[in-house]
Amino acid sequence: MIMRTVIVDRYGPPEVARIAEVPMPEPGPGQIRVRVGATIVGAADAVMRAGSPRYARIASGFRRPRHAVPGGDFAGVVDALGEGARWFAVGDRVHGTLAPASGGNAEYLVIAEDAAVVPTPAGLDDAGAAAVVDGFLTATPFLRDLGRVGPGDEVLVVGAAGAVGSSAVQVAKALGARVTAVTSTPNLDLVRALGADLVIDRTAGPAQATAKADLVARGVSGYDVVFDAVGGWSFGTARPLLGPRGAYLTTVPSLGVLALAVPTKLLRRRRTAIAFTGLRSAAAKRADLELLGRLVAEGRIREVVDRVLPLERVADAHRRVDGGHKAGAVVLVTARVEATAR
Repeated sequence: MIMRTVIVDRYGPPEVARIAEVPMPEPGPGQIRVRVGATIVGAADAVMRAGSPRYARIASGFRRPRHAVPGGDFAGVVDALGEGARWFAVGDRVHGTLAPASGGNAEYLVIAEDAAVVPTPAGLDDAGAAAVVDGFLTATPFLRDLGRVGPGDEVLVVGAAGAVGSSAVQVAKALGARVTAVTSTPNLDLVRALGADLVIDRTAGPAQATAKADLVARGVSGYDVVFDAVGGWSFGTARPLLGPRGAYLTTVPSLGVLALAVPTKLLRRRRTAIAFTGLRSAAAKRADLELLGRLVAEGRIREVVDRVLPLERVADAHRRVDGGHKAGAVVLVTARVEATAR
């Protein structure tokens, strides 16, 4: 049996991502095979395709991509069981992630049944079910575990319309925080609809000054967490906005953040920190996916989809991610469909 898959076997522009036909994988002991309905092209996939910044090649391979099939997050239907697999049945709808491994940008994949895979929440189609995975599994450990966000905290989200940022707004609200969101003009209404208490248009003036004016007007000493979902700020930019024990958290591992993370933590005052959420255990991710299902059922988390493209337009998906203006997730579907945008 043959299936279509995305192949990236050299570093370069979006065009290096191509479609190939390869043998369909067979599930081994304790594994399930999923017929993929939808999968994601995210920022990490674009970095691994481009091989830039160069330090990313420590993980992806120095001369060429170590794993030719990209993509971590997926949603689909279980269509075969390996020997001893008993948690799922053929026909079950599931979603999850292969990260830190890859292989999701394909028509079929195999995954251990005790990996980060859970039943798909009712009410989500495959595109929506795939879209919520990456952002939620990134934003939740950053805000809940690293930032220790709780009721009444002040949280500023930079890049609030992206896949991670849109999840961060919703996660912070679910944790009881008051959320200020920074985004661009086309996405203001979207971010308000996600629950942000204040939305700052980064294209209309200095977002930092607007955020500071809001804090002063409300008599708040500073933000408990500034969560930079896109790496657009720095600790120096965020520091004047932080409360006495506030934290600047970023998803982008710059040399400055890596150098300051330990010293600022030891000082027990304003600090900066980063987490490599893809490296968490499968059990931790599965527990958060189960939490995600409950929050979706309660209407507290919803998917944000920038556009849906057929698998064969994977290069266009990478161009969209490279452009830096997407709102939510860029989804690839294996069915042959017309492209749709948010």
